[in-house]
Amino acid sequence: MSAALDFTGVRPVEPRHRIDEARLTEWMGAHVKGFAGPLTVMQFRGGQSNPTYRLETPGQAYVLRRKPFGTLLPSAHAVEREFRVIGALYAEDFPVPRPFALCEDAGVIGASFYVMEAVEGAVHWDGSLPGLDPHARHRHYAAMIGTLARLHAIDPDSAGLSDYGKAGNYFARQVDRWTKQYRAAEDGRLDDVERLIDWLPRTVPEQEGTAIVHGDYRLDNLIYQPDGTVAAVLDWELSTLGDPLADFSYLLMQWELPADGRSPLGGLDLAALGIPSRDEVVAIYCRAAGRADMPALDWYFAYNLFRLVGILQGVAARAKAGNAASEHAAAMAARVPLLAAAAWGFAKKAGA
Repeated sequence: MSAALDFTGVRPVEPRHRIDEARLTEWMGAHVKGFAGPLTVMQFRGGQSNPTYRLETPGQAYVLRRKPFGTLLPSAHAVEREFRVIGALYAEDFPVPRPFALCEDAGVIGASFYVMEAVEGAVHWDGSLPGLDPHARHRHYAAMIGTLARLHAIDPDSAGLSDYGKAGNYFARQVDRWTKQYRAAEDGRLDDVERLIDWLPRTVPEQEGTAIVHGDYRLDNLIYQPDGTVAAVLDWELSTLGDPLADFSYLLMQWELPADGRSPLGGLDLAALGIPSRDEVVAIYCRAAGRADMPALDWYFAYNLFRLVGILQGVAARAKAGNAASEHAAAMAARVPLLAAAAWGFAKKAGA
């Protein structure tokens, strides 16, 4: 089955993810301006982390994001942070859904959650963008890259996010964080991960600057308008203040990894498809961000894949405990050894 069929759209809520619709309706009536039931609740197919629901009413559609039920890893699934950053960026006229209300009372539906508007548009799960012509594909990718540069240009202080991340070297903090997350969910020894845990902290590059970083900026976290412009950027769970090169190098990983029907593009005939090459992506971003050039990125690629290993190891732990948000969680977890090997491959290119 294609990624689009696997992940696109909504379905009836899984029994393990059911929520008290009567209590939710009561809460929304008290906290969401303009809300009027009755309420119909469906669950989005995509997403591995925070369970996400589409809420339909006769007058408006909403999206609800909540923490998973059950025991969670430290600092994971921070829907409160998502709600805060979306509110700040919405005020800056950056393309995010309008946030309506946050509920930190787990007594309402069993976990903290927030409600935002449902932005209509297209979500593309396949990086080759089947069904679009080459010119449309180029517009979509140029919009994606330009929107990331636009995010990085927002002043955290003026957006009210000066305390949204800790001081100090972003990469050192992130390596430490994902090492701890990996250890908390570890299930057997992987030699490549052990090598990365030793090498990455000793070779952290100096931070170039501080910006609002998304943390998971990729094609399927964007909603597109028909003209190829970005209507909304989704899934801010991993956002913080950090080095913009973390976001950019994570996006560029899409060009490094082999095509698999999802975001990666490696091995595809990009020129024939109309998709910018890796060098064109660098040029588009540098132009939009006002940068003269890019440093060598192999260390950043190793770091991003290591971070992904930590994330997916957490998915594996939740799948084992029965708390993962997607039926695809076990398959995602099976990718951990392959990603660890790829990460160590980039580390060796960077001098390890």
